[in-house]
Amino acid sequence: MKNSIPEEHLYLGFSHHYEDSIFPLHTSISLFLLSYCDCKLFKIFLVPTGENTDDQLVTNTLPHKFEVCLISRHQLPMVVQSCCLPAVVVKDGKFCRAGLSVVLRHIIQKTYEADASKKDVLELLGFKKTCLKACAEVSGWTRLCEISIPLAVERFLTGSPEHCQTIPADILELERKLGEPVRVHNDDKIRRQKLQQQKADAKATLSVLAKASEAGGKPVEMHEHSLPSLELSIAFSKLLVQEVSATVNREPSHIRKTKTSDLPPLDHVFAEGLYFTLADIVLLPCIHQFLVFSKKQGINLLNLPLISSWYQRVQEVPGVKKAADKCNMQLLQILELQAGAAEEQLQSCFLIPGELQEEEEDNHFIGGPRPTMTKLMENGIEAKFSPHPCPDWTLDWNSLPAAVRPGEGKLMSRDRALRKQQQLNNLVMVVKKLAKPGDVIVDFCSGGGHVGIVLAHTMPSCQVVLIENKELSLIRAKERSDELGLNNIWFIQANLDYFNGTFNIGVALHACGVATDMVIEHCIKAQAAFVICPCCYGFIQNTVKFSYPQSHQFKAILSYKEHMILCRFADQTAVQLPPERRLIGKQCMGLVDLDRAWAAEGRNYSVQVISMEPESCSPKNNMLVGTPT
Repeated sequence: MKNSIPEEHLYLGFSHHYEDSIFPLHTSISLFLLSYCDCKLFKIFLVPTGENTDDQLVTNTLPHKFEVCLISRHQLPMVVQSCCLPAVVVKDGKFCRAGLSVVLRHIIQKTYEADASKKDVLELLGFKKTCLKACAEVSGWTRLCEISIPLAVERFLTGSPEHCQTIPADILELERKLGEPVRVHNDDKIRRQKLQQQKADAKATLSVLAKASEAGGKPVEMHEHSLPSLELSIAFSKLLVQEVSATVNREPSHIRKTKTSDLPPLDHVFAEGLYFTLADIVLLPCIHQFLVFSKKQGINLLNLPLISSWYQRVQEVPGVKKAADKCNMQLLQILELQAGAAEEQLQSCFLIPGELQEEEEDNHFIGGPRPTMTKLMENGIEAKFSPHPCPDWTLDWNSLPAAVRPGEGKLMSRDRALRKQQQLNNLVMVVKKLAKPGDVIVDFCSGGGHVGIVLAHTMPSCQVVLIENKELSLIRAKERSDELGLNNIWFIQANLDYFNGTFNIGVALHACGVATDMVIEHCIKAQAAFVICPCCYGFIQNTVKFSYPQSHQFKAILSYKEHMILCRFADQTAVQLPPERRLIGKQCMGLVDLDRAWAAEGRNYSVQVISMEPESCSPKNNMLVGTPT
């Protein structure tokens, strides 16, 4: 271990213990990863959810390899109290990482930083180190692994006997995912190798049958799995740090000339495809508990042949059984099941709900926005913009320290830095009008801290919290804050859903797509004011939490498809576009934000849609200002 690496504190929740796992399952998953990585860089704190928790009982249920301290919720550092567990914070620091995926990825990175020989640990992050990096709000795969399956298993274990006879929908969804063709980097080459192997196997089979015929019908012993599949060979050669055997000669011409569409698909070896990744680490404790419980209940696992095969295969990965032993997990031995066992039964579980099916069908929109805009106009709805309260207001940027100004910590042209200053003038002006001494201001989707650092520096009587999913951006913001010596600012690397603190004002500068609606939702739940500049309207789409349009006024007139047309054309505001097209884009922006404003007003908010001044400061120059009534 490098002496220069500071000690970090890892906080895990504890609700109860069942069989060989600690609940919530996020805690079992975190401890399993620490065991697999053999990581001792973190001081671990267990945070019981109950008031009368038996400390000795909790200690006895933990893996023996870990030294764990018990701590109550009110003893947590303030920045951790605002987050869902698990969470990691540097000792006595103000930088917190929260949420399962963020914390697990951090454990992997710190393990490799401390010992560069552990390349197998770093490989858990997958191709381009992106495994479970996309936040659950926008990635269905991250949501399935990080949230849906752990919750589904926890509910399954605590449900009624009747409930436990039905396989959870999220488990069936994982089974379906494991049956999808694998797409990996350079998969064309691997698929051609698979085609060549299949033809060679077929030729060998014909040869064996011919010998049997020559022997007068005497049966010839055949080994169905005498050769490992190409996918298994590639997957385990990487795990064992071996090179996949490859012929020196070029592929035969008939293999090279085969169309890509005619190549055989690649089969799943692990959760994300051919390679063992963090996703497998996350899923294993969950699926293990599900299988253990199912076995006791006598539930037929023929419905889950791919999950059963995956569960058995993961146990063959070097280090998995050792990590399971450390965590007192007694892995089951399940016979391989045939993949086609219950195909019809599974297909019935994968029907797309009506609204989501409509979304699938409407991926491509034809036609312009004029018919939709006309339809709204005929019903008395047009884009409305409130007057700007102080169009000429500006910070005295020349008097501010360099670390406060936009562009500090990141290369930025002079013109772009000026436009960023103009954008900040608008937000800071409104926030100053709304804020009172002692208020907590949250800068959502904070990026490198352009908004939050200006607010913390110019409003020292307020507390400012920066929330951002991208680690490097937040580290850059922290470095700028340290240079300024700010003591009223905190940093949280997390998805928005993992922040549950109380606050007075929420701000966001250019929150992309649905992120704007997530910020508004957070503010409404906290009864906080909000100042938000939306962005990337074209990325708006129905999600698990949001469906569009949102307001009852727009829902009464527009379909989902018609609203999406407005969103797509709201992105047509770039300066290089013709003026008439930019004007239509601005009107579409105004309509989309009017729908947002009316939806918030339906929940007891007063909302204004304002154009930032000057409008040239950004093609996305709308500003939503909302206050609870």
